[in-house]
Amino acid sequence: MAVFKMPSLGADMEAGKLVEWLVKPGDTVKHGDIVAVVETQKGAIEIEVFEDGVIEKLVAELGQSLPVGAPLAIIQAPGEALAEPTEEAPPVAPQTATEPASPVAEAAPPSAPPPATPSGIAASPAAKARAAELGVALESLTGSGPGGAIVLADVETTKPAATPSPAEDRGAYIAEMRKAIAAAMARSKREIPHYYVTHTVDLGAASDWLSAANADRPPEERILMGALLMKAVALAAREEKAVNGHFGEDGFTPSPAVHLGLAIALRGGGLVAPAILDADKKSLQDLMEAMRDLTMRARAGRLKSSEMSMATLTFSALGESGVEAMAGIIVPPQVAIVTAGAPGPQALVRDGKVVAAQAVTLTLAADHRVSDGRLGSKFLTAIDAKLQTPEEL
Repeated sequence: MAVFKMPSLGADMEAGKLVEWLVKPGDTVKHGDIVAVVETQKGAIEIEVFEDGVIEKLVAELGQSLPVGAPLAIIQAPGEALAEPTEEAPPVAPQTATEPASPVAEAAPPSAPPPATPSGIAASPAAKARAAELGVALESLTGSGPGGAIVLADVETTKPAATPSPAEDRGAYIAEMRKAIAAAMARSKREIPHYYVTHTVDLGAASDWLSAANADRPPEERILMGALLMKAVALAAREEKAVNGHFGEDGFTPSPAVHLGLAIALRGGGLVAPAILDADKKSLQDLMEAMRDLTMRARAGRLKSSEMSMATLTFSALGESGVEAMAGIIVPPQVAIVTAGAPGPQALVRDGKVVAAQAVTLTLAADHRVSDGRLGSKFLTAIDAKLQTPEEL
């Protein structure tokens, strides 16, 4: 028997609100399946399960705000006898000034299931219950959940006009996200001794290779410079292990995998940095597709728990327009972040002559408890070297 618990979706997370169950008792689940949706200050996150088995019991009720580590469900392995969890949900830590208070209820068995849906219509338990409450026919709705299933958000759109407008909801959501970002970044600058190194990379070879590689591709399949930068960062991080990992109570633990966080600006404000898992092992085409998919789902508020909790290093870029350089703030418990200014023509020296050439300025912010400027310099020059042979990325 395994107790499926509220996961930690970031160093600044203390609690999350359970808003969707995507499974029911008796369902078989396997490692990586999405089983629930939890709402945090960073948005709605799809929660994955990391055990194989059968859902025996849903312990937590929809709508509850539960602390990290609180039991959510019981998963029984094949042939295993059911046993109730004995642990109690840990108490929620005291609220800080940067986080609004939210009531936390005791975890309890869920109430009776809502009425069954009409035959052939897939809907989450929360969606069924809310639809029955509002008197909405499920067959009149279009599902936006996994496999086209109707989820709570689909039903909520049918509520009377007296409810807050989307603009108001969005404003409140962004305000809460900014509070979460402020708390995490203040903690980072308070606890982590940052140091910075900066290096300008000649993108001549990379730009020429990209032009040739994209010549016969349709626009939706073209590789962007950001994918080359991310692949070079991931490969260099695999070599320089002191920038790739987590710093915890026992000090620094390097990661054997490179799960590269990608900073994504959300429309209307806010920022998230979900991870592309095993970024160093992906082809440029696969990495480009992963970047597009992650950006789309981040802006739609449909990220996965693994993407929010497993990043080992973060990359942030200003894109094609912006300033020449920026310095980032490390995302705890990571120990480094690489930032890229906007690529553009800069004065470079080639063969003893000053020329105007396409270039980008990279800045590494790293944790001085783990590495120093010499290693940071070596890391950035390794990224530079990889970008000079883009055909090998």
